[in-house]
Amino acid sequence: MSYDKEFDASGLACPMPIVKTKKSLADMASGQVLRVIATDPGSVSDMQAFTEQTGHTLLSSTTENKKYVFLIKKA
Repeated sequence: MSYDKEFDASGLACPMPIVKTKKSLADMASGQVLRVIATDPGSVSDMQAFTEQTGHTLLSSTTENKKYVFLIKKA
């Protein structure tokens, strides 16, 4: 799937991946897709909760090369 912007949160621990994801989404237009890469295992449940609470859509949550990759569509 294509995306409009990528943010690499590798090495960041909770809550920083969510904080930085929120900032990355702030300057994006509605409907654009952000790809987030994280290494914190807690980010899997955090991204799910974040998107539910903010109205964004978690398009996918996968693992690639021992990293967690999320595609989030901005509300």
